[in-house]
Amino acid sequence: MKAHSGEVGVFVRIRPTANFAQDLIQCLPDGQVTQPLDTRKSHVSSWSFQLEGVLRDVSQEEFYTRVCRWVVLGALDGYNGTVMCFGQTGAGKTYTMTGSTESYKQRGIIPRALQEVFQEVEIRTEHAFNVYLSYLEIYNETLVDLLSSLQGSPRPSPHGMLVMEEPGRGVFVRGLSLHPVHSEEEALNLLFEGEMNRIIGSHALNRNSSRSHCIFTVHIEARSRTLTNAKYVTSKLNLVDLAGSERLGKTGSEGQMLKEAVYINRSLSFLEQAILALGDHRREHVPFRQSKLTHALKDSLGGNCNTVLVANICGEAAQIEETLSTLRFAGRMKCVRTDPVVNEHTDPALTRTCETIHDSVNRLESTYKPLSEAQQAEIHSQVQRYLEGSLEEINIISVRQIQAVFAQFKLAVQEQEQRVKAQLCQTHNLVVKDQSADTADVKVSQYLIHCLGT
Repeated sequence: MKAHSGEVGVFVRIRPTANFAQDLIQCLPDGQVTQPLDTRKSHVSSWSFQLEGVLRDVSQEEFYTRVCRWVVLGALDGYNGTVMCFGQTGAGKTYTMTGSTESYKQRGIIPRALQEVFQEVEIRTEHAFNVYLSYLEIYNETLVDLLSSLQGSPRPSPHGMLVMEEPGRGVFVRGLSLHPVHSEEEALNLLFEGEMNRIIGSHALNRNSSRSHCIFTVHIEARSRTLTNAKYVTSKLNLVDLAGSERLGKTGSEGQMLKEAVYINRSLSFLEQAILALGDHRREHVPFRQSKLTHALKDSLGGNCNTVLVANICGEAAQIEETLSTLRFAGRMKCVRTDPVVNEHTDPALTRTCETIHDSVNRLESTYKPLSEAQQAEIHSQVQRYLEGSLEEINIISVRQIQAVFAQFKLAVQEQEQRVKAQLCQTHNLVVKDQSADTADVKVSQYLIHCLGT
């Protein structure tokens, strides 16, 4: 997958099973195309899907490296990222996203992403990083903060949580708590806390079925240690575990679980409508606000984001209809374009400080920098007007200007002395033809002293 290409990366992950329907599902040798075949009717119908890749019988480590790692590294560079698992209930979405507690090797995308983030923070010493976590659950169209039980979390808003948008900030959830973390261990503890608060249920297809959509978000802020602190980059890494689509007749859901299934299927239907609109470039309006899920994922769906969709399928004959539905959704997601850019910001306070320093430097330069001919002419004009009485005061802005003003005053005094000398010589006939100019100056000076003395 090419990083920051503007294309949604779409991968299929097939849940391991001993009953893989080889006669119904074909995976081509290059791992690029799957072809579910429908033989239930008298005629054979086939569908082909061109995707980024099909992963079958791969380890959690290999899956993360091939599918998700570039998105995580991009987030550390300032690009928003989203990895989203979609598929029917029991297809392995939660296992892909969070993993299993049975073995360290079976940890999923979120634990591996957290490990990657803090390893990179240690390596990238030229930057100072701040990392925050949030964990949102959307249950029956209600927003739930899975980390609100932690000490120090803000009190829930009396108006409830709300998906909002702001210029320059994008989509965010008002009232969702944000928790700073400084190590992989701290981050994993928050993940485990949130997992304990998730709502799960049991039905015929899945003993531990997620009854809600969950969005685990890593918020990253990076500032350069070597360049100016006024500029910094931010990013959001959304790791999304969608609730599984369900065919109510197969799950045998009743009561509360039936109500949950209706909400799940409705929100996934709205998600698919948004994807269809995004893939149709003739459409001007995309119905993001039809559900809390599509609104919360607006930036991830065709916005400023590196996005990857993981289509989880079972691969068994009994689930062929659900598999086909999932692959159709994946094919539509492949048509969505994104526009990822680095989220660079400028700190207003530091900008003001830099401007103040810049002004001080300019003043120092103007203090010691020689005056231009135009500036000298202006000062000469101001001094003349001041002496004539047409200018009440001279504005002084630098030491260099003070020196120039005094020089002009000195020059004015010297010129006045010369005029007085010339006038006295003319009045009293002090200049004799055979006398030198120096002798005349002496006599003028003596006469001036005499006049001042009397």
